[in-house]
Amino acid sequence: MARTIIVGGGVYGTAIAWGLASRGVEVQLLEAQTVASGASGGPGRRGVRANYRDHRELPLMARAREIWPGLHETLGTDPLFERTGHLMLIERERDLANAEARVVLQNRHGIPTSMLPAAAVRDLEPGVAPSIIAAVHCPGDGVSDHTATTKAFAAKANEVGVDLRQGVRIANVIERNGRAVALETVEGDEIQIGGDLFLFANSSVRDLVRPWAELPTWNLALQVLVSRPLADNPVRHLIGHASRTLSLKAEEGGRLMISGGHLGHWDPETRTGSALPDAIKANVADAVAVYPSLAGLEVEVADANHLEAESLDSIPTIDRVPGLSNAFMGCGWTGHGWAIAPAVAELVTSWALDGTRPQALAPFGYARFATQS
Repeated sequence: MARTIIVGGGVYGTAIAWGLASRGVEVQLLEAQTVASGASGGPGRRGVRANYRDHRELPLMARAREIWPGLHETLGTDPLFERTGHLMLIERERDLANAEARVVLQNRHGIPTSMLPAAAVRDLEPGVAPSIIAAVHCPGDGVSDHTATTKAFAAKANEVGVDLRQGVRIANVIERNGRAVALETVEGDEIQIGGDLFLFANSSVRDLVRPWAELPTWNLALQVLVSRPLADNPVRHLIGHASRTLSLKAEEGGRLMISGGHLGHWDPETRTGSALPDAIKANVADAVAVYPSLAGLEVEVADANHLEAESLDSIPTIDRVPGLSNAFMGCGWTGHGWAIAPAVAELVTSWALDGTRPQALAPFGYARFATQS
């Protein structure tokens, strides 16, 4: 059987590799560094969140919520998902109407969600500041170990015969007669493609498809902080905030993960990122403003070493590459692609095998950026 090539050893590449190979496709998976070294890795755990998700992603999240609780059994590993519930905290009156609309829409998609008044918020999170006036509660949300999950997908892919090659950086896609026929590495070697090509290397996809598609995406080094152990960690749920750049997750050993979108600095020469002092201070300040008992918190880990690809309209592009009949692409996850990954991988695998684009992926087509005549 003709060999299919997948570029990207993150959660998408490893999950699609396993899905295809388990159905008899010969697959080679290429990763520029090591499995889970990019956006699918890093410190702490990743949120598995339906709450406040873009409405076009809600059907994907509804399916992903069915997969996550039993994923560890499918992959033959320790539990990967913990249901913590998610609270989107609200401090401003003007954010209430938006919140109420989201509650209605999420429930329509089968995602139980409720609006909580201030007293009910404090029943769940006693440590929040007096300024919190309400919250949107999604009890089925939670967190997962992203590195362990990605490596578990890679291990299952290996079991079904996927040829995983790490340390292979791709420079160009070689096309002939409308098909991707080979990949050129940065060293100038060529890797032949006999079947399909899947470009799911997140931050690298835009450059690889540029001869055929101009993706409106860009790369950012998003900051993640992990505190030193706290004597009394006040955070009980996965926490977001409707008007602050803030996300909070309780971690093992009494630690707290603080993120939400502050930026670090990326060095393209060394391909490494670093957190910036002002961004660290701003992130911690928001955390303390929302949970006053966090005053004096010390940061143990400040990471900005995992590039994320942002999209102009804040949802990913998941489609065939125009002009390449055998190539698929996935890019622009905008910091919230993790939770939907099991559902997207399942649908992309189905699309590749039967040739029909699943309806749930239609909103993510590249044509939405095309010029209208």
